Amino acid sequence: MRRGRPTQSFANYLAELGAKAQCEIYSKSSTDLALRDAFRKMRHFLMTTQKLSEDEAISLMSVAVDFGVTQVVDGNWGIHAIVKKSIFSGS
Repeated sequence: MRRGRPTQSFANYLAELGAKAQCEIYSKSSTDLALRDAFRKMRHFLMTTQKLSEDEAISLMSVAVDFGVTQVVDGNWGIHAIVKKSIFSGS
């Protein structure tokens, strides 16, 4: 299986949210932001490595990619995407 790196609501929340980042992360982090990031990264991965069009990548993702929640202790939600290598010819 090909498992993407987990993506988070904020890649570097300490730098992005400023001095009160450790408190604000709990109110600003969301699974929506993390899922959007994971979706975009998986779409880009499929388009570049498998030479798929955007429409083809999105269609494939709808049937062959599993997204899951990665729990992160610091309040910054994470999402990972998994696609089986076996669905591609020659793997």
